[in-house]
Amino acid sequence: MKLAAAEQMRKLDRDAMEKFRIPSIDLMERAGQQLCRETAELLAERPGRRRVSIFCGAGNNGGDGIAAARLLFLQGVRVRVFLVGSYEKLTSDALEMTGRLSECGIQLEAFDPESREQQAWALGSQVLIDALFGVGLSREIAADSPFAAAAELMNRAGGTVLAADIASGVEADTGRILGCAVKADRTVTFTLPKIGQFVGDGAMYSGQVRVREIGIPETLVCAEVCTSQTVGREFVRAALPPRKPDGHKGTFGKLLAVGGSVGFTGAPYLMAAGAVRSGCGLVYLGVPEEIWEVEAHKCVSSMPFPLPGHKGMLSAKAFQPVFEKLAQCGVLALGPGLGRSQEITEVVCALLRQAAGPVVLDADGINALAGHMDVLDARQGRVTILTPHEGEFLRLEGASLDGGRGAGARDFARRHGCTLVLKGHRTLTATPAGTVLVNTTGNSGLAKGGSGDVLTGVIASLLCQGATPVQAAAAGVWLHGRAGDLAAERKTAYGMSPQDAAEALPLAFADVLETESVEE
Repeated sequence: MKLAAAEQMRKLDRDAMEKFRIPSIDLMERAGQQLCRETAELLAERPGRRRVSIFCGAGNNGGDGIAAARLLFLQGVRVRVFLVGSYEKLTSDALEMTGRLSECGIQLEAFDPESREQQAWALGSQVLIDALFGVGLSREIAADSPFAAAAELMNRAGGTVLAADIASGVEADTGRILGCAVKADRTVTFTLPKIGQFVGDGAMYSGQVRVREIGIPETLVCAEVCTSQTVGREFVRAALPPRKPDGHKGTFGKLLAVGGSVGFTGAPYLMAAGAVRSGCGLVYLGVPEEIWEVEAHKCVSSMPFPLPGHKGMLSAKAFQPVFEKLAQCGVLALGPGLGRSQEITEVVCALLRQAAGPVVLDADGINALAGHMDVLDARQGRVTILTPHEGEFLRLEGASLDGGRGAGARDFARRHGCTLVLKGHRTLTATPAGTVLVNTTGNSGLAKGGSGDVLTGVIASLLCQGATPVQAAAAGVWLHGRAGDLAAERKTAYGMSPQDAAEALPLAFADVLETESVEE
């Protein structure tokens, strides 16, 4: 699903009006109709006195709310409309909607943050509509402003909060909260979903996002090129490498996974488990000799082998046997549980320099890159997937999240010619071409040590089987998150473990494949 930036939405509106001669007031009326429809649905879920409060700004987003007020009144709903801001600043379309509302006998009321009567009405409303600001908001909302007071009133009300197009205070392009924001239970967004509704804090403040049409011609929407999109079942289904009925274990890829150290024996095991559970034919697991017996006991479906170690971690001498083993394998997964030392840095950098095939780099493999970005840059033209969490990402030279997670991930992937999986709530996959894919699966049960190791194995496994780097990364993240959701359904987010997520991976694959069977 494409995700639009604020400027793209402004352009679509302009093109609809200029190229297709669609009056802007008609677009506003249709937006009001969609808000009215959603409100009626919410009122049906909350039977009572059918009371609605609408908080409007002076811009066109406020005009959408004023249009909805008239339509709700005509359906017999008790509605009051509060203008937050100056009447003199109403846009021409919002002013026209105010006149139409007045003809029905309803006046636009000036919002008074000190009015107990207005507060009582809002707090007793079944639905509260947020139409304060649209996607154009780029400045912070002052804490002492009436807009902040209106947002706070909606947030503490017991009714359902419905945002018009975007929750006020959420920056459309980043999901950043601009001072304060309305926390919506549902957002009716027009034409295309917005980036900020799926990333950053905006993902938490948008509630359930529903996309509704307001008359922008489909030809314009289809022609709009969006550099951000969400990942769904259709994407994952298309990304899954086919399974040949007559295939053998060598057909489905050979993975060399390297990781682990004394005290971190779970990380390589989970990485290997993620790979095996994702369809890889042969998984070789290289670990320091000090922990080889532990891994050999744990791993019954992968093939652990010892590597030269020093003080419980890989020594510099491990490079040569790893490099020789890599000649037999298609993909190298490197990093989980390695620990940090000068010798680890030497091994990681040497492997990145010498490995001609794809490399998936995670955890301490990424930490080893800090101060050695030239090694990553030298791999441009070869496949490299990095899977950092934000802390690991920010340790890398030149990495920044000042402009938001999406912008930071996109810039890094472009500059270094790699695929970047920036882990966290709504994990992002950024490509060298500048596209950002937003994941929507997963839950807080995955916020436990070891979950990322499973993900590394899943991504490397899909690469081994023939998926493209972008497919392997984005589909791997989705499947890992979906496995986490299925594990949480059985064991709760509190009780599930990374191993539970790994064991639920077959169910996540089945979810995708069974959906395909039903659709066929």
